[in-house]
Amino acid sequence: MKKKFLAKVLSVMMAAALLTGCGGGGSKDTDTAGGSSDVITVGFSQVGAESDWRTANSESMKSTFSEENGYKLIFDDAQQKQENQITAIRNFIQQEVDYIVLAPATESGWDSVLQEAKDADIPVIIVDRMIDVSNDSLYTAWVGSDFKLEGQKACEWLKAYAASKDMKEINIVDIQGTIGSSAQIGRTEALNEAVEANGWNLLAQQTGEFTQAKGQEVMESMLKQHDNINVVYCENDNEAFGAIDAIEAAGKKVGPDGDILVMSFDTTKAGITDTLSGKIILNTECNPLHGPRVEEIIKKLENNETPDKQAYVDEGIFAHGADVDKVTVNGTDYTVTEVTEDVINGRAY
Repeated sequence: MKKKFLAKVLSVMMAAALLTGCGGGGSKDTDTAGGSSDVITVGFSQVGAESDWRTANSESMKSTFSEENGYKLIFDDAQQKQENQITAIRNFIQQEVDYIVLAPATESGWDSVLQEAKDADIPVIIVDRMIDVSNDSLYTAWVGSDFKLEGQKACEWLKAYAASKDMKEINIVDIQGTIGSSAQIGRTEALNEAVEANGWNLLAQQTGEFTQAKGQEVMESMLKQHDNINVVYCENDNEAFGAIDAIEAAGKKVGPDGDILVMSFDTTKAGITDTLSGKIILNTECNPLHGPRVEEIIKKLENNETPDKQAYVDEGIFAHGADVDKVTVNGTDYTVTEVTEDVINGRAY
């Protein structure tokens, strides 16, 4: 923001000098000065393209920060590597962008590069996953999901569903997300606490890296090691798709009338389509449409207003069937929506 202000000041000074030297014949210079300084340049470091959720997140950012909307977006796909994101941020600093937006691969390891951005007076906005830094002044604002709450909602639903179906045992496996990411940490922590509180049998935990291929590979391994699995807790939709493929290839049936219940997170259109059929029994929402939310933060900063330091998005819970209509977490009730064709048709991603 500082350099935009300086650029405008210099532009005005140059125009004044030309008017003085040329006797007021400055129409050409007025045309030259028009418009370009009003374009806001945003550098966005996206963690990758590992899932349908991530694709929707990228598209939300690209459609929001378009030339038509007055922005220049510099988009960088880090391919799941934090070192690539650090390089991208340094490139953004060199290019003197107005804002840096970061969807971090992991929570830690950001202090040095974000200090560089702060020294360059470039605001940093964190989206989706949270970061763990020594000084929270290293970033301007964060917007995203409460991943532990997502997990708590899912686990409370499983507890209520098991009671409604008189399930004697919960023999559960956890296909985790990318280890060290906020989504993995929060959803895993919620499950671990629920396992201890409810006496469930947690048979195995292994990362599926938020991808369908890895989710299938992990599920295949778990099925070979454990013949009594009746619940799979997948930490995103793509892992769930892979797990379902592995379960069906092993000759088992997923769903309420089958051998194994598959739980998931994200609620992509493909994910809740599988929820309608019962292949996924519960899908807890993680909303990827952060573009407008980030733009709202930038507009506040442009108007010299102070945005909220952290902003959680509201998210729902979607189930196959109406066996459980609400869950209660920390004293707050959350409605469980039964998936229908209308629900699917109303999805934006």
